[in-house]
Order: sequence, then structure tokens, then C-alpha cells
Amino acid sequence: MLFVRFAAQVLLLAPLIWATGRLWRMQGRVLWLTFLRTLLHIAGIGAMFTGLKYLPLADAVAIAFVMPFIMLLLGKYVLKEEVGLVRLLACIVGFGGTLLVIQPSFAAVGLHALWPLMVAVVFALFMLVTRQIAKDTDPVGLQAVSGTMACVMLAPVLLLGQIVDIPALSLVTPTPDQWALLVAIGSLGTAAHLLMTWSLRYAPAATLASMQYLEIPVAALIGWWIFADLPNGIAAIGIVITMTAGLFVILRERQIQSRKAAQDRASLLTEEPPLAPEQAPV
Repeated sequence: MLFVRFAAQVLLLAPLIWATGRLWRMQGRVLWLTFLRTLLHIAGIGAMFTGLKYLPLADAVAIAFVMPFIMLLLGKYVLKEEVGLVRLLACIVGFGGTLLVIQPSFAAVGLHALWPLMVAVVFALFMLVTRQIAKDTDPVGLQAVSGTMACVMLAPVLLLGQIVDIPALSLVTPTPDQWALLVAIGSLGTAAHLLMTWSLRYAPAATLASMQYLEIPVAALIGWWIFADLPNGIAAIGIVITMTAGLFVILRERQIQSRKAAQDRASLLTEEPPLAPEQAPV
């Protein structure tokens, strides 16, 4: 599934790059960060695919949405960004809500309930790396190169699985319905990550994060409609707590950014204008 996901990404974007003459060559710092980003991308999607084998869709997505809190903590302790006590307390509350979602799943499937938590950690790092290169690369070229790197990394793993006879890596011939689903995975995944990379070029991550929380109710609706899965009472309460804390963190972030922007504008207005040439002292 992972190999097809990234192979579809290459097949969809390579003709677009050729037709539009976009830049896709990378070197130096951008190339190495793209390599790291690809490793994180593979790990994150692989963890989510694995988690969905055991967890309802809404629960898996809700647990993974501890990611904004992890990003906030990474910003404080890795990027040395200023994070106030109020936002740290909101992180603790949000993580508590996530634990309420994990608890019934953990009781049902054991350690497999932690796969979405791994998704959150990996994709928080993925987002930080993407932010480092989003303004220096074309989104289409970045996704095409990343997809090619992923295929090159995954092909030897599949080959090793055939040689060593690892059941989980055994190649099977998909049915027509399965082919349709695999194509949908590759197409939707490519489109979603392309839009995410594009959006990071034009809007702050804090602004975009609030829209990501729409994924939780949408996932709950799809899970109920297709799989007849709904979160139980404790998990539903945890989802509400996680969403509330996450949206509070985002709102707080926007308030702080707005306040800083207003202070910057005020300081510019209070600065004395430079003297005109005829007013300058001789």
C-alpha cells in the first residue's frame, strides 16, 4: 500500500512537471531536508495505515490530532519559540482528552492503539521540516521528488520481503475493486499533501491548523456512514476536549500574533521620520 501510494504520486505529478517545465532539481540543504521529509512521510503514513487496521476511523484521527500540541512543544524546546503558560496548560488538557480517546481503544486492541500517537509525533516533525523548505521549493516538484525518493527506498524493502519470505511484505494481485481503492489512496493522498505544502507557502501554520480540526467530525461521519463505527461515550468526550483545547491554542496563537503585529505597526508610527536633505545639518 505504501509503495502504490507513492508510485501514484510520481505517476500523477511527473507529466505535470514535464508539461509545465517546473523546477524539480534539488541540491544541498534542500535536498537533504527533502530526504528527511520523505523518511518521515513514509513512517507517518505507514503508522496510520497500520493503526486503521485496529481502530475506528474517528478514534485514529482524533488520537493523531495531538500533533498540534507536539508542534507547540517542539517550537518551544527545539526552535526556542516563546510559548506562554496558558498555551502549555491547554496542551496538557488536550493531551488529557487524547488519553480519553486512547483508553477504550487500548483496552480493546492493546498497544496497537498507540499507532496514531506515533503518527502525531512523526507528522509534527514532518510539518517542521516542510516549513523549512516550503518557501524554497515548488510544491509540485517537491512532491514529485519526495515520491520518487520514497519509491526508491521502499522497493528494496519489498524485494527483501520476497527473498526472506516475510508474510506482511508478500506481493498479491489486487482485485479490480482493490485497484480502484489503491488508485484513490494515491490520488487523494497526493492531492492532500500538495495542498498542504502549497498552503504553508501562503499562510502561517497556526492559521491552517484550525481548519485541520474539521477532519475529526468528517472522519466520524465517514466512519459511521461506511463502517458503522462511532466513538463510545468516553472517546467522544475525549474528542471534544482535544478539539476544544486545540482550537483554544490556535486562537491564542492568533491573538498573540495580532498583538505583535499591532505593536510593530505602532513602533513604526512613533519613529521619527528621517530629515529631508534641505533639513539635514551641514
